[in-house]
Amino acid sequence: MSSRSAAFPFSLTPVLRALVLGGAILFTTPAVLADALPKGVSQITSVEGLTEYRLPNGLRVLLMPDATKPTVTVNMTYLVGSRHENYGETGMAHLLEHLLFKGTPSNPKIDDEFNKRGMRSNGTTSLDRTNYFELFKADDDNLKWALTMEADRMVNSFIAKKDLDTEMSVVRNEYERGENSPGNVLQKRMQSVAYDWHNYGNSTIGNRSDIENVKIENLQAFYRMYYQPDNAVLLVAGKFDTDKVLQWISAAFGKIAKPTRTLPQFWTTEPTQDGERSFVVRRSGDIQIVLLGYKVPASLHGDRNDISFAGSILTSAPHGRLHKQLVETGKVVQVFSGGVGTVATGLQTIGAIVKKGESVDAAKEALLAGIEDFKNNPPTKEEIDRIKRDTANAFEKMLNNHEAIGISMSEFIAIGDWRYLFKVRDSVDAITSERVAAAAKRYLVRDNRTIGMFIPEDKPQRAEIPVAPDMAEVMKDFKPKPSTLSGEAFDSSPANINQRTQVGKAGNLQIALLPKKTRGETVNVALNLHWGDETSLRGKAIVSGITAGLLGTGTSKYSRAQLSDEMSKLKMSGGIFSFQTTKANLPAALALVAHVLREASFPEIEFTQAKERGLVGLEASRKEPGSILSREMSQYFNPYPKGDYREAKTLDEAIADFKAVKLDDVKAYYKEFYGASKGELSVVGDFDADSTKAVIAQMFDGWLSKAPYTRMVSKRLDPPAIRKVFNTPDKENAVYSSKMTLALREDDADYPALSIANYIFGGAGLNSRLMERIRQKDGLSYGGGSGLSAGDIDPVGSFGISATAAPQNMEKLEKAIQEELSKALKDGFTAEELAKAKSGILQKRQQSRTSDSGIAGGWNHYLYRQRDWSYSQAMDDKIQALTLEQVNAAFRRYIDPSKISVFIALDEAKAKAAAK
Repeated sequence: MSSRSAAFPFSLTPVLRALVLGGAILFTTPAVLADALPKGVSQITSVEGLTEYRLPNGLRVLLMPDATKPTVTVNMTYLVGSRHENYGETGMAHLLEHLLFKGTPSNPKIDDEFNKRGMRSNGTTSLDRTNYFELFKADDDNLKWALTMEADRMVNSFIAKKDLDTEMSVVRNEYERGENSPGNVLQKRMQSVAYDWHNYGNSTIGNRSDIENVKIENLQAFYRMYYQPDNAVLLVAGKFDTDKVLQWISAAFGKIAKPTRTLPQFWTTEPTQDGERSFVVRRSGDIQIVLLGYKVPASLHGDRNDISFAGSILTSAPHGRLHKQLVETGKVVQVFSGGVGTVATGLQTIGAIVKKGESVDAAKEALLAGIEDFKNNPPTKEEIDRIKRDTANAFEKMLNNHEAIGISMSEFIAIGDWRYLFKVRDSVDAITSERVAAAAKRYLVRDNRTIGMFIPEDKPQRAEIPVAPDMAEVMKDFKPKPSTLSGEAFDSSPANINQRTQVGKAGNLQIALLPKKTRGETVNVALNLHWGDETSLRGKAIVSGITAGLLGTGTSKYSRAQLSDEMSKLKMSGGIFSFQTTKANLPAALALVAHVLREASFPEIEFTQAKERGLVGLEASRKEPGSILSREMSQYFNPYPKGDYREAKTLDEAIADFKAVKLDDVKAYYKEFYGASKGELSVVGDFDADSTKAVIAQMFDGWLSKAPYTRMVSKRLDPPAIRKVFNTPDKENAVYSSKMTLALREDDADYPALSIANYIFGGAGLNSRLMERIRQKDGLSYGGGSGLSAGDIDPVGSFGISATAAPQNMEKLEKAIQEELSKALKDGFTAEELAKAKSGILQKRQQSRTSDSGIAGGWNHYLYRQRDWSYSQAMDDKIQALTLEQVNAAFRRYIDPSKISVFIALDEAKAKAAAK
């Protein structure tokens, strides 16, 4: 479960995200309406394939049938978030979200069922709503169980003191993890300083003391108040029978009585800000950030979209004005924008990341100057049209994936009407330069921003925030658009993938082409190219990475900005080596990729910016506990000599090598290595195979690498077990990580059994042995688990365990991990655990084959290794045939606690203080 409080953006917030404040958006085909509604159920309205029904007890139900993917999403939204909390109860909505996974009398182990059924599940909490969702293989039993379970935990969840006692410390650890992030801390402070009275001033994760001291009676009362059918919206999307689902929903939810209580009314309105405000956060870290926050209207007010456009025009890369003024001139490393709040007065944030050692004040003044300049120079038609085009592309891409609808629709449900999602989409085209300019002048003013201090003045520049209109008024002229999207119900079994795919060669490339009808005529492309060997690539790891990162920044024909526009016009999303487009644009998209690869120009300004970003990123990791352990473990287990392409470097070595790279080095590497002498290219989606094969044959004709390719043989080092502790002062979160290496390949006889054993022990998420102990029982850690890796060609594998905890709990955490590992090796796993693990893993493997991009990437993997999807089926069969004796024997044969090295990073002062 995770908090959905306003996250601090370290990269540009896309315009679509700015419009919907963090949710994905989906539209679909016309609804398949029920033939006969269950007694008491009424049909309310239908928009583009999404139909609303209502039960007598007030529950709203949204159904979106979609047969093109063999999966189903169930999403339950409750109209309660952190803004509904009272004094002393901050973080309670999020804490309650955690407790709803603790079970009911009828479903005492909900996570256990999720795992057994191979369901991807989670819950999220934001300022305005809470949601719970499950994504799973389309199956009547799975769907009926999910609906029954959601109805059950709506009113019958334990919300018990014993669960609160353990989960409180888990949520506190989640809080501590956020406290390690300079950006998250800065965002929390921004909210608390910017708001005087409204609960948007409180972050969703809550105040530490509230988390630690909240009373179970308060949580129970909060639960009984808000978790009721008249305060909830159930959404079911995917492959299902509408009539059956309505009957199941009626049976499961219909028996819940209509509530007699009255929901509380909230009347607090944030007053007009009457002066510039400022705050400073001083904590350990290696990154500097400037953040500005401007009060803006609620999402129902038309100005909200206009001001979001302004944020994107200012900060987007590579076109954004502030990007050009500040990033390209080296004044800051990066600029970004984002938003907070939807239902009430919100915040438009604009910020910059500044290199350590450079002036934050100078960056702030440059940022403010750029915003003032924008107010005096309205957006151009080209700037407005670009964002409109990008937004339209984003909407079009989203409407083809029912799996993404849950959180997206939850955001609009929280605003007041799920149909407002479509209203926002349709209204974007009406945004003009004049509207955006007017909104900027209205809200991006001195006395409406949070960065400065109060200064008395006779004529303050105040911004009166208008009241949001009534939803009925906003929606009165809304007319749903017809939708004609369709696609085939594709059988994603390995046998059918093999049968439907044309495998062959085009030039020097091995290719796999799988034509299939898709929603929106989408096509996914994956490309792998291979060059060089152990000798020719020696010492070139850093320059190789920089070269790859600069591919999309310019060619002989396009600048970075022009290339970005071309990709947008071709509806390309992703990167050069893996992207999605549409049937009509596929030939041109492939040609553009070939052009970028063959004629990259590596502009000096882009090279300079890339180095700055890279160096800032490296420096920012210097004191982070997780980064410290990752580097130290890589060094300790490094089997490669100095200079080898795969060598593990220290942070200072990496920084020195990064600084030493020159633009001439990048160009020389590109000239020597890039070429299509060997590679794989797979295309999956709606396209014509014959014409596409002809295009591929021409893409890289005559373009060969000067450096012949020979696969580098992977090596394994098996050093003696050690235990190392690293002090990370002023860090609230501590990290535990351990590892041992294994002589293991994926086709070894023991691999399936060992993978199942790892899944049961620590790989199954919350339902694993390890997480049951350190999170569910002991309440020590928010997140942890075990991991198993195996080589696909060379026998190089590993087993490891990782987890986080408060520094004062690290000793208990380490002891618990050791005890659980010893118990698993001594007593073994149970037949019940094996059955659940088989069911969960096999269903997840089936789900993974429903992704077109996943199939394309999988084909490249198999082509390189001279395999096909029968290998995947064979692995399924091996897993299904495993016995308990094989699983326990494999775990005992390979896993030896005496050979596991342990690495810990924590604030030693906090740990010692707790010990006293």
